[in-house]
Amino acid sequence: MGYIIVLTAKLNAWAPSGKLEGDKVTKESDATIGIIGLGYVGLPTAIGFHDAGFTVWGVDVSQRTVDMVLQGKNPTGDPDVDDIVPQPGIEKWHITTSAAEAVPHCDVVLVTVPTPITHDLKPDLSYVEAAGRDVFNHIKKGSNTIVVLESTVYPGVTAQTWLPIIEELGLVIGEDVEIAYCPERFNPGDAAHGVRQVARVIGCSNPEVGAALVSLYSKLTTEDVRYVGKLEVAEAAKVIENVQRDINIALVNELARIFPALDVDVEDVLSAAATKWNFHRYTPGVGVGGHCIPVDPYYMIQRAADVGVPAGLITAARAVNRSMPSHVAGVVTDLMWNANVPAGEAKVLLLGWSYKAEVGDPRETPAEPLAATLLGKNISVGAWDPHIESTLYPEGVVAVDEITDAEGYDLVILATAHKACLEIDWKSLLTKMRTPLLYDGRRVLDLDKLESMGWKTHAVGKPV
Repeated sequence: MGYIIVLTAKLNAWAPSGKLEGDKVTKESDATIGIIGLGYVGLPTAIGFHDAGFTVWGVDVSQRTVDMVLQGKNPTGDPDVDDIVPQPGIEKWHITTSAAEAVPHCDVVLVTVPTPITHDLKPDLSYVEAAGRDVFNHIKKGSNTIVVLESTVYPGVTAQTWLPIIEELGLVIGEDVEIAYCPERFNPGDAAHGVRQVARVIGCSNPEVGAALVSLYSKLTTEDVRYVGKLEVAEAAKVIENVQRDINIALVNELARIFPALDVDVEDVLSAAATKWNFHRYTPGVGVGGHCIPVDPYYMIQRAADVGVPAGLITAARAVNRSMPSHVAGVVTDLMWNANVPAGEAKVLLLGWSYKAEVGDPRETPAEPLAATLLGKNISVGAWDPHIESTLYPEGVVAVDEITDAEGYDLVILATAHKACLEIDWKSLLTKMRTPLLYDGRRVLDLDKLESMGWKTHAVGKPV
């Protein structure tokens, strides 16, 4: 995600007669927006504000990223950004590696930094703190710059992390700076839910600042923008959005382990249940990946622990989804042994590596623990993903540059439902297999058709 900073200067720079008037603000396009962190969220946000008529300063610490953006190229792995990066020389578009150069020109600040978890599954807020300190160090006295955190955090983080820094630097809330929270909801690889098509919520202790930000964000997105009151409401809204999805996915993943033991296909059950008007259909898989769903629940779990309240359901759901790669590894290992694949010689090919279809992002991908578990069983693992550079695979995983080069494997696992993975020449791959085993880890393949070709098909949630 990198980190974004969209800086929008004085509130009254947007308002007629030098006065803030909520949704009557009329001069937003006179404001300058700075974006620090030109990643999956930052670059589309910068482009969105530029398209809306704002002057934009984009900042990224990576010289490679800056160079590519200056050349009008897309440095992210999201193909939806490929053709929308402004070309060299376009007006109101400034890209640099220096926040010190950009910040003085800007008027409002959006900070979108990574909020990962540590090895012991605790929230890591070091990026939020470091980015905030960098921003506040460049704020001019008397400018009343608005700084907005967009990273996913638990309720209370924005104030608890930033207010001590603001006080330490001698800045005054309401005179030098204002802080707010507006969670990013951008969905990489989903053209229907980009930064310009998603609803936004804004939390801020100052309602006038909240109204001004509603006006600003309304120029970015066509969907609803709403002031929801205090910071903590907006912070909590973001984190529970992903907690809810994690719980729903955990339910179908658990069912995908129960029903095969009953000689029932989980997909048949879900299809039957979906005939009821209020049943929400989810699909089981090899695991949950990305920078949100596998991470955000731990922020809520930690905050609940801080106030002495158990988060049993959230914790249990996370445990189910976290264990799916290991479960799948056990199932496919049994399939190979039952097919008389010699112990110590088994080879598995993963189709797809990134955490979601059509995106070249390997963060928290379930393919990694799946591969690690197989390697721990002395099973060789290769991976083919047309969206992932070969250098991004971990040690021990053999990068397959071209699917036509894959040969001698005993089992293929569809790990990511890229279009390219679904549409490979299955007949050709079959002729190069040592053992014709196929495992659909996403339940998207036509298994009957593949069976007719000669594949021995299996799938998550399907009885063996």
